[in-house]
Amino acid sequence: MADEKKQRWLEGTYAKAVKKGPERRPRFETSSGIREEPVYGAADVRPGLEERLGLPGEYPFTRGVQPTMYRGRFWTMRQYAGFGTAEESNKRYRYLLESGQTGLSVAFDLPTQMGRDSDHPRARGEVGKVGVAIDSIRDMEVLFDRIPLGEVSTSMTINATAGMLLAMYQAVGEKQGAAPAVLQGTIQNDILKEYAARGTYIYPPEPSLRIITDIFAYTAKVMPRWNPISISGYHIREAGSTAVQEVAFTLADGIQYVDAAVKAGLDVDAFAGRLSFFFNAHNDLLEEVAKFRAARRLWARIMKERFKAKDPRSMMLRFHTQTAGSMLTAQQPDNNIVRVTIQALAAVLGGTQSLHTNSRDEALGLPTEDSVRIALRTQQILANESGVADVIDPLGGSWAIEAMTDEIEGRAQAYIQKIDELGGMVHAISKGYVQREIQEAAYAWQRQVEAKEQVVVGVNAFKSDDPPVPVMKVDPALEAQQVERLKALRASRSASAARAALDAVRAGARGTENLMPLILAAVKAECTLGEISDALREVYGEYRETVVL
Repeated sequence: MADEKKQRWLEGTYAKAVKKGPERRPRFETSSGIREEPVYGAADVRPGLEERLGLPGEYPFTRGVQPTMYRGRFWTMRQYAGFGTAEESNKRYRYLLESGQTGLSVAFDLPTQMGRDSDHPRARGEVGKVGVAIDSIRDMEVLFDRIPLGEVSTSMTINATAGMLLAMYQAVGEKQGAAPAVLQGTIQNDILKEYAARGTYIYPPEPSLRIITDIFAYTAKVMPRWNPISISGYHIREAGSTAVQEVAFTLADGIQYVDAAVKAGLDVDAFAGRLSFFFNAHNDLLEEVAKFRAARRLWARIMKERFKAKDPRSMMLRFHTQTAGSMLTAQQPDNNIVRVTIQALAAVLGGTQSLHTNSRDEALGLPTEDSVRIALRTQQILANESGVADVIDPLGGSWAIEAMTDEIEGRAQAYIQKIDELGGMVHAISKGYVQREIQEAAYAWQRQVEAKEQVVVGVNAFKSDDPPVPVMKVDPALEAQQVERLKALRASRSASAARAALDAVRAGARGTENLMPLILAAVKAECTLGEISDALREVYGEYRETVVL
């Protein structure tokens, strides 16, 4: 009856209104091409909604992974930060913690991400530019000076060299008196998305997966409160994917990691409960809320039905969210405060476990302290003043949200099936399939912007002259200071101990033993990140990109 009533309205009242005054667009759709109905009703949602919904903290976790969600405690508020030397970044971290941030999120510079020391020729001009430069355990000690690692949760956005940074973190924690078992945090450690969308890879896929599964096994035994991977859709979305592609390719990466770990002999329930995810919060509020809910439900089914997980924690998709850097504009940068607020609201309504809000000036340079404070205050106002954290899954049951959740889940599942047919995510990337899909979506978006089918306020509409904006710049002298510190380390350490530790890493890479204890020993022997990376390069070689035209 409800469906008939809606149809009569569409053919009568609605049709007359459209004929009298045409709508703004001939077709309304989300970034993923999902058609948006003018109004939704119960008939627009597939039968069996109650079963697909469940309740918070229960399978299939559509409504959230915790029974109380934010009624118990707010999401962790992390502001991604790091620049210049360890001293400079340490000052920013302590400022953020004093301002009410509840977790740290470390950005590393490109040489650190690529396994190059600060004095390597390829590092010249990049030291400390997009993150903090970390060459050794001494830098790590300075980075976390007067920050108790046994009490704070730290996220580190690091991939190809994740095992080395984790070892440094553990070693510094031990020096502070914090046992590895109490350390809390996450390393990104997601190399597959680097091949597909970002580019900070070092080794080929097979040895990279071996390192990742070694980290899974090591943390399960030694650091049980640590998340050994943050499977990232964020960078896939930043490269131009749609919301559906973000879900599909992220979960397909997750499938590849779980499969590799199981084939390496790990019990799925021994490690899957510590897997975490990292998603983008984009501009389309309703689609983004539906995206998060669909991802949670789809992952629960994958873990239960595909991998036969028994522990409910293995089926929970716990995720960090960052607002969309690619949607920030250099023009009228104050508009970015509004964009970030909407994106952050989507993440909260979608049930995120932690959140980073981008700063208004990040399309121009590294954020200033004033901009970072506004970004953090955005989260605090959402948490404490908006009321959206007081009800669990407040948009659950909305016909529009549930219809979009179903549609995103179905389309993402179709992508995963296609990737399975190609032989899994490694093969899909090697064939260029994933890269091509992302490129085509990015191109389509840009065409819409250029044709003004997609309005970007201040860019292709509502333009005005921009007032000058203060932009933070990293002092070039910091690079020379970092290089001098590196020289001093090499001159003062035990050269024979460092050499022996690196030889052990090479031998371990040629064999089958877990690499993490060997990397930890090398870190404690004051081997540099570049030296450890080079030891593995000698055994594994380097990955060469698949070019997609």
